[in-house]
Amino acid sequence: MNYTYYKEKRLLHGGDYNPDQWLDYPEILEDDMRLMKLANVNTMSVGIFAWSALEPTEGNYNFEWLDKIIDDVHKQGGRIILATPSGARPAWMSKKYPEVLRTNERREKMHHGGRHNHCFSSPVYREKTQAINRELAKRYGNHPALIMWHISNEFSGDCHCDLCQENFRTWLKNKYKTIENVNKAWWGPFWSHSYSDWSEIESPSSIGEGAVHGLNLDWKRFVTDQTIDFYENEIKPLREITPEIAITTNFMADTDDLIPFQSLNYEKFSKHVDILSWDCYPAWHNDWEETQDLAAKVGFINDLYRSLKQQPFLIMECTPSGVNWHNVNKAKRPKMHKLASMQLLAHGSDSVLYFQWRKSRGSSEKFHGAVVDHDNSSENRVFKEVSEVGSALNNLQDIKGSMKESKVAIIYDWDNDWALKDAQGFGLESKRYPQTLQEHYKYFWNKNISVDVVTPSADLSKYKLVVAPMMYLMTEETIKNFKSYVKDGGNLVGSYLSGLVNENDLTYLGGWHKDLKDIYGIEVKELDTLYPKDRNSIEFNNKKFEVKDYCSIIDLLGAKSLAEYKDDFYKETPAITKNILDNGKAYFIGARTNQDFLSEFYDSIVNDLDLIETNDFESPKGVSIQIRENETNKYYFVMNFTEENQDVIINNLYEDLLTNEKVLGSRVLKPYEVLVLRKSK
Repeated sequence: MNYTYYKEKRLLHGGDYNPDQWLDYPEILEDDMRLMKLANVNTMSVGIFAWSALEPTEGNYNFEWLDKIIDDVHKQGGRIILATPSGARPAWMSKKYPEVLRTNERREKMHHGGRHNHCFSSPVYREKTQAINRELAKRYGNHPALIMWHISNEFSGDCHCDLCQENFRTWLKNKYKTIENVNKAWWGPFWSHSYSDWSEIESPSSIGEGAVHGLNLDWKRFVTDQTIDFYENEIKPLREITPEIAITTNFMADTDDLIPFQSLNYEKFSKHVDILSWDCYPAWHNDWEETQDLAAKVGFINDLYRSLKQQPFLIMECTPSGVNWHNVNKAKRPKMHKLASMQLLAHGSDSVLYFQWRKSRGSSEKFHGAVVDHDNSSENRVFKEVSEVGSALNNLQDIKGSMKESKVAIIYDWDNDWALKDAQGFGLESKRYPQTLQEHYKYFWNKNISVDVVTPSADLSKYKLVVAPMMYLMTEETIKNFKSYVKDGGNLVGSYLSGLVNENDLTYLGGWHKDLKDIYGIEVKELDTLYPKDRNSIEFNNKKFEVKDYCSIIDLLGAKSLAEYKDDFYKETPAITKNILDNGKAYFIGARTNQDFLSEFYDSIVNDLDLIETNDFESPKGVSIQIRENETNKYYFVMNFTEENQDVIINNLYEDLLTNEKVLGSRVLKPYEVLVLRKSK
């Protein structure tokens, strides 16, 4: 579809603008237009939580203030991403139609307040969201400033009301057909959890013990499908009236560890948006990890969300300074904002958009970072750095629409994440599935090797190397796809805690799955879970490496042992193996290691497969080089994520698009400095 958005040649720079909070301050709204020019912004997302300003009483719409804002932005060459306001409803609706209020897992009806606390099943809420969206589409669908619809905001959470219970039962009926099939899938006889009628099934409750893992897993799947269904209902009038306007909704990451968002399966959701966007809030300059390690985590999330649709994405929200909801809300150091912005572009974003344009005067976000602070000044450090980023984006317009070409894929699976977290066994605190994937990813990030982070349904044939650790839940289809990939010449890396259960979280009978034995040439007989202070070690390439947390006890069935354990009752048995299957190879990492082993292990594979694409550059650890490319050019982002000067050697003549300078030979990168290079013609 040739959406209007694709006619916009600029990278988007701007962000969430909430003029509805400032309607009593016309001088502020007037001054915003002046400041937008100074900040080099070109796109504003408006209307996100503006329902009470748009429809102050039921059926009485007030669009005049929004008319003026959109017209004023357009007059100075700006674009509008227009949001639907369903993320927070007006108080009149909660009072008149209490069914729209969400019910928590303790079956307690929530009160009006906050946001994202509506019931996705409520017919009234669905009707009301469609009604206001229809009005928005009719009024602004042909406005020349409109380039995209932004649906609601950060969809999340679940509702346990009677309506949602009935919808869950309907979902189960469609999936399982009979109550007997539910009992089989959920292993009903355990603790007498068999059902005799659909009406007996309820969503998981915080009061219960969560013992029925199949129920827990299906509830999470239902919540994803129910959220998508609500979203699809909401966009119907937009598709009908404005088919040429692209639609997005902003995805998230779980911010404590910067891992993929856990509450919804974004693989499924991504199929329903035209352009994927997400909100990026790393805790830069924290006191528990180095900046370069956090940058690798940011890269992982970027590469996951880029890979879901195999197209550039948008950063819908980031902060130009600090946030207000970390335990400690530290300001970005000078130059960090530009570096962080360039990293987003380097991994596939076509925008740098902020939450928020102007700091709120009151309530919970009055101290969240913004482009315009309470001083209303264009002379403070944050505003100047935002303006500098805007200027840089103007110089980088040629990269819009360009992609990353990866020969390596790492597999992340939401179903697997949910099931493994639920598993009552192993180390309850040490499973850390997404964090383990990030440890593997970090090796490739440090080596400047592009990675796609894909899901099990992805086409693996285009990748030379596929890394799939800790796939506790593996469907028959996934196992079959892995086997075909390896037999056809692929290189697969698996690990401990893999292939234990099927899609219903039921264990495979007869030991490890037969096809996994064929793929890896081994049988996993046991898994030893170590206490936090326990350690073992392995010898690999004549070097000793520490192992922790998990040790698989392996029998060889044709594979070659690459490393053996040094201690415990499985001393001198295989820990790392390699198997040749037809035209491909499968490696199995049987124990959890530290980064030093992963570096040693992957070095030989990377050399064998010729995966290095940055041969023109010599750079130390902490300097990340990422490539975007289109039909005519490759663009190299050279980024120093350390707090020290770093020497980089550039063995060909390049042009820095940020400065228009020619670059060749040795170059000292200052802390947080970035170059964006294109080979000189």
